[in-house]
Amino acid sequence: MAFIVKKNIHGKEYYYLNENKRVNGKVKTKTLAYLGKTRKDAEKKAREIIDSKIKNANDKSEKFESTKISIEDLAVFCKRKGFVFPSGEIYGGFSGFWDLGPLGIELFNNIKQSWWKFFVQGRKNMVGIDASVISHPKTWKASGHVENFSDVSVKCKKCKKFNKIDKQELSYAKCGFCHGDLDKESAKDLNLMFTVQIGPIKEDSIISYLRPETAQGMFLNFKNVVNTSRIRLPFGIAQIGKCFRNEIAPRDFLFRSREFTIAEFEFFINPEEEKCEILDEKHLGLKIRILDAETQFMKKKDLKEITIGKMLEEKKLGEWHAYWLAEQILWLKNLGLDMNRIKIREHMKDELSHYSSATFDVDYEYSFGSKEIAGNSNRGVYDLNQHIKESGEKLEIFDEKTQKSVVPKVIEPTFGMERIFLAVLSQAYFYDEKRQNIVLKINPKLSPIKASIFPIVKKPEFEKIAKDVFDLLKEEWNVSHDKSGSIGRRYARNDEIGTPFCITIDEDSSKNKDVTIRERDTTKQIRVKISQLKDVLKKLISQEIRFEKAGKIFKGKIS
Repeated sequence: MAFIVKKNIHGKEYYYLNENKRVNGKVKTKTLAYLGKTRKDAEKKAREIIDSKIKNANDKSEKFESTKISIEDLAVFCKRKGFVFPSGEIYGGFSGFWDLGPLGIELFNNIKQSWWKFFVQGRKNMVGIDASVISHPKTWKASGHVENFSDVSVKCKKCKKFNKIDKQELSYAKCGFCHGDLDKESAKDLNLMFTVQIGPIKEDSIISYLRPETAQGMFLNFKNVVNTSRIRLPFGIAQIGKCFRNEIAPRDFLFRSREFTIAEFEFFINPEEEKCEILDEKHLGLKIRILDAETQFMKKKDLKEITIGKMLEEKKLGEWHAYWLAEQILWLKNLGLDMNRIKIREHMKDELSHYSSATFDVDYEYSFGSKEIAGNSNRGVYDLNQHIKESGEKLEIFDEKTQKSVVPKVIEPTFGMERIFLAVLSQAYFYDEKRQNIVLKINPKLSPIKASIFPIVKKPEFEKIAKDVFDLLKEEWNVSHDKSGSIGRRYARNDEIGTPFCITIDEDSSKNKDVTIRERDTTKQIRVKISQLKDVLKKLISQEIRFEKAGKIFKGKIS
C-alpha cells in the first residue's frame, strides 16, 4: 500500500510517496516518488501516480490460450466428458432442458460457490435467502410481468421457423436461424411465463406461474429480512435459483433454454443517498469496453474504452450503480475470464425494462457471437412501491442515518449462471498440437477435480501410498484415484476434463516419502514431500504460489 510521508530537511518540509513491501519475510519501505513541498500538492500528485499504476495494471491483460469451438461441438464435448446431457435423452430429448453430469455439477457448484463467497459471505452488508420457485399469483401482477413480460412470435419468410422478438425490435429484426426477412404481418403476442395449476382439483385450483426471475423473492421477503436480520441501509438480499421462461425457440445449447439458473441480489439504498463510500480507486480506474447508447442510436457498433470513473463523469450512472458494475467485472476476472472478451452494452431508452431507469448488459465474446452473461439495472423504488400498492403492507425501513422511514431504491446486479458456465468451458477449451489431445484450461479454483492420484506400478506398496494420499486430499477437495492405462493416457484423460494437477506415486515415493506433481497447462513437474502436499496443493489451487516455487523441479520422465 502506498502512503504519503513528510520529511523535515534543514527546517523545510518535503513530501514523498512511500510503499511497504514484504521481501524475504521482512517488511521494507521503498520511496516511489517526490511529491512536493505542500500537503495539497502531495495529495494531488500521489493520486495521479496511483491512478497511473491502476491504469497500467489494467493494461496488462493476461494471455489466454484457447481453440475456437462451435456451440454444437461444445455440446458434443460436454456430453462425451460428462459435463452436460440432453434431458430425457432416452425419449428423444426435451427441447430447452438440460441435465448437468458428474463433472458439470462440480464445475457449476464451484462457480456458484465463488459467487456466493464474493458477493455474500465476503461482505458485511449482504444476506442470502432461497425463495420458492412458485410465488403468490398477485406477485406477478404487482411486478408488471403479467402485463409487460411478453414478446411476439414472428415466422421467417425464408426458413419458415418461428422467432421470439422483442416488440421494440420488430421493425428491423432478422431471423435468428437463417438471417432471412421476417413476416411481420404474422406477429403474435407471447407470454413467456409457465402457468402452474395449484391444487389437485381443476375447478378449485389457483393458476400461478413458475418464476421467470429470482428478483421478486427478495422483494416479497424484504420485510421479513429487515425484521429478523438486524441489518441497516444500505444492504443487499441475494439468492441463486432456478427460473423458467417459455422460450419459443430454445437454441445455442445452454445459452437459451427454458430452465436456467440466475444469481442476483437487490441492493437497497436510501433514495436520497447519492454517495457510495466504498467506491474507490480500483473501481474508478477499472477500464472497460463499452457500446454506449449514443453509438447504438447512430446504428454503429464501435466500442469505446472508458473507465468506470469516466462513466460517472458522463452521468451514465450513479455511484452505487458504478460500484456494483465494477464489482461484477472484478468477479468475472477473478473467475479467470478474458477481459478482452468482455464488453458492456448500455441500454437505449426505448429498450429499458418497465422498472429500470438505467441498465447495462455485460456481454462475453463466445465463438458464436457476443452474448449477454450478466446485467445491472437501477430499479429505483418501482418494485417495493408496486408490492405496497398491491398488498397494502408497509415495506419501509427506518434509516438511522437520516432518522426517517423510507422506501429504498434498488440496484440489481444479475448473472446468468449457465451462460457463465458456458463462457468458462469455451474459453478453457484448447487443442494441444504437441500432446495431440484437448487440454481444458479451467481456473484451478473452478476445476471439477482438483487432483488425480496415480500409482505408477500396480503393487501393494504403491497402492497403499496412493490410497493414503487420496484419503488425505479428499478431506479438502474433490480428487480422483486413477490406476488404469499408461501414465500418458492417464495424463491425457485428466487434461481433457480440466484436472490442474496430477500426483504420481513412483519407486522413490516409498523411500523418500514424496510424490511428483505434474501441472496441466505446462506439463512441468515438481517433487513434494507427502507431509507438505496438502499445504502446497492448497497454495497452487488458490494461485498463491507459482508452480516452479512450490517444490523441487523434477526433470525426469515418468512413464
